[in-house]
Amino acid sequence: QVRLVESGGGLVQAGGSQRLSCAATRLTFSFYAMGWFRQAPGKEREFVAAISRSGGSTDYADSVKGRFSISRDNAKNTVYLQMDRLEPEDTAVYYCAADRQNLVMAISTTSDKYDYWGQGTQVTVSS
Repeated sequence: QVRLVESGGGLVQAGGSQRLSCAATRLTFSFYAMGWFRQAPGKEREFVAAISRSGGSTDYADSVKGRFSISRDNAKNTVYLQMDRLEPEDTAVYYCAADRQNLVMAISTTSDKYDYWGQGTQVTVSS
């Protein structure tokens, strides 16, 4: 079965950086746009970033624009989220997700469009 496995979470100080990885198995990775979402305690899951099948199109939540960067390596079936200038408000469980797309440049920013989800990785930013 399809598996998405996130890694790279942990504790970091405000202003620091962290890179999350998400490795996909049993999935034709290049057929899927990929996204990152997060959920803080007591809050709904929210969109963070997404990247198209080809990597040529990306989108970000306003709250992370200019600080986070999403990328992918189709040869390694892996998507990344580079997070810089982290803030305490970025503390959350981060999830990667896969969205089957026919168009190589299409991306989705709503969770209901995604077909598969990882188990999540905790990111905690201390002030």
